[in-house]
Amino acid sequence: MARDAVAEGVRSALALPAWIVAFSFLGVGSLARDAGHPLGAAIFSTFVIWAAPAQLILYGTLASGGLVAAAGIAVGLSGIRLLPMTLAIWPYLGRPGQSLLSRFLFAHLIAATTWIDGMRRLPGMPAERRQPYFLGFALTCLTLSVVMTLLGYVLVGTLPGPLAAGLLCLTPIYFTISLAGAAVRVGDWLAIGLGLALAPVAAEIGGGDYDLLATGLIGGTLAYLGDRVFRRAPAEA
Repeated sequence: MARDAVAEGVRSALALPAWIVAFSFLGVGSLARDAGHPLGAAIFSTFVIWAAPAQLILYGTLASGGLVAAAGIAVGLSGIRLLPMTLAIWPYLGRPGQSLLSRFLFAHLIAATTWIDGMRRLPGMPAERRQPYFLGFALTCLTLSVVMTLLGYVLVGTLPGPLAAGLLCLTPIYFTISLAGAAVRVGDWLAIGLGLALAPVAAEIGGGDYDLLATGLIGGTLAYLGDRVFRRAPAEA
């Protein structure tokens, strides 16, 4: 059963999600070479960070002459955004008596793409199939990301700038579409709608420094409150 679950995860990833997340790493490989990092370092960064936005922060900071310590702190802070996602999906991945190393592995493999698929599929799976399925799905995404990092490093300078920028946008576009496809409650739709509506306003007011934080804090709070009001209204009626 575990082998079948792993194979199912691999097939699900190769159907589309793994390619979406992997193509965004072409830009990561190109930027790593522009920053003067060797190929091995670029590939290693994808293994240990596996977050295109965080890797762009890393190589952008180093390319501009920033300190390694400052780049490390910035990358660490950018990863905090995944903490709520990890807490939300963990009830489906955690097991009693699970080793600390295993917990770290599963937590490391939680990204936007794996979280979306996991929250959609894991709740309806038998408990014994969840971890093998998630490993098959996530490791397929990670492997393709490493391959695309290598290709981006080798092909640097051959990709037009607009194409490279567009590839980096594939993951957030897929993430938004997947969120809409998985939305069920009023709060889900409110969060998506408020995020889209508040993002340009926050960018204009915040100047690009705190726009994402403000959008998430304000939009998420309003969506949560709206969902509670909507669920309470039928009960009171």
